[in-house]
Amino acid sequence: MVLLSPSVCALKTLLKICESYAGIHGLRYNADKTELLIFKAGTKTYNIVPPIELGGVQLKLVTQFKYLGHWVTASQNHDLDLEGERRALSVRSNMLIRRFAKCTTSVKLTLFRAYCQSFYTCSLWVNYTKKAFSALRVLYNNSFRMLMGLPRYCSASGMFAEARTDDFHSIMRKRVATLMRRVRGSANSLLRTIAEANDSPIIGHWAKSHASFANFDK
Repeated sequence: MVLLSPSVCALKTLLKICESYAGIHGLRYNADKTELLIFKAGTKTYNIVPPIELGGVQLKLVTQFKYLGHWVTASQNHDLDLEGERRALSVRSNMLIRRFAKCTTSVKLTLFRAYCQSFYTCSLWVNYTKKAFSALRVLYNNSFRMLMGLPRYCSASGMFAEARTDDFHSIMRKRVATLMRRVRGSANSLLRTIAEANDSPIIGHWAKSHASFANFDK
């Protein structure tokens, strides 16, 4: 589980509630596996952090942790997520290239769609560098070329159009559109607040990214 709090005082209150609940139900939190992360607000940093305890044990302060397969960082940068996805894609694509090089085109396309187009949590990527994003895109294109036995410098848009499969930017647009639709259609009060806030950073990023990818593809 994750607790989100705007202040240290509020976080201590939430932890006391958790401890109380655990005591009533005969449970015990593992403080050694519990971590504390402070999000940076712009350029503001906090050099002195009051001790935060759970069950009498001071929590370890970290700058990043992995939650449900998504890297959460103090700087709210997603380069780590992109790098992890790039490495995973490299492993999967190399496996397909080695084992299925002699298969038919239709089989290769089916395998590629199943193993190389997931990009888990990509719709949550908001703050990243062009270098990290381009590295993932280039690997995706090269993986398809090698699997299909195409020339190294053939047109990326052309080869995906001919194969009738999504290119990298199409996948990003679809993932963003799907999450936007789910957030806007949710009955959850917190998600509704995000969906109805036109000045929300993530909503603005989704809209901007969708338009940027569309313009790039032109």
